[in-house]
Amino acid sequence: MATPNRSRRGRRPGTSDTREAIAEAARRCFAELGYDRASIRVVAEQAGVDPALVMHFFGSKQKLFVSVMSLPFEPEDVLPALVAGRSSEAGLRLARFIVGVLEQPQPRMVITGMVRAAAAEPEVADLVRDAVSSRMVGAIATGLAVADAPLRASLVGSQIIGVVMARYVIRVEPLASLAPDALVEALTPNLQRYLTGPLPLVPGGERARGAGAR
Repeated sequence: MATPNRSRRGRRPGTSDTREAIAEAARRCFAELGYDRASIRVVAEQAGVDPALVMHFFGSKQKLFVSVMSLPFEPEDVLPALVAGRSSEAGLRLARFIVGVLEQPQPRMVITGMVRAAAAEPEVADLVRDAVSSRMVGAIATGLAVADAPLRASLVGSQIIGVVMARYVIRVEPLASLAPDALVEALTPNLQRYLTGPLPLVPGGERARGAGAR
């Protein structure tokens, strides 16, 4: 990874410009290097500033991660509506949305950084788990509004995280090179089953019947 010339270090003109330059560099470093290798010094080099400025604006690497690696959309505002409504098309709506987000460079950079950090770094795993479990899974469960909604939503979450890891982080072929429309088509049946189809077992040992078409 190329590093900027040291002559660029120092205070940039304008506090907001400096902070955003650091934030953008941090997102890129967390996504490409992972949490452990994305040190304060590396982030500073990528932003063209002194490491002291990174600490001045964000306080610590963990606080920097929390500040810049937030979800690129508001799950509570988006996901319930996607899975509510006509249930026979819920999987397709969700697949289109998720793939649409992940195919945009900036949101993809944030989400892959979060997944990499959660998989490898215990000190930030809880932070990422809260974003995924409490927000994304919770929002999907709210939209489903059925007894086994938490289980269904968590299965959907596992599918999404698996795609992020295999396609965008590890880059498993041919999945990594699959066209976005083909990826939507491939994901839709699994998401549809998790959202509305019968599941083998639900908490309490009762067999789920699935949600009927609305």
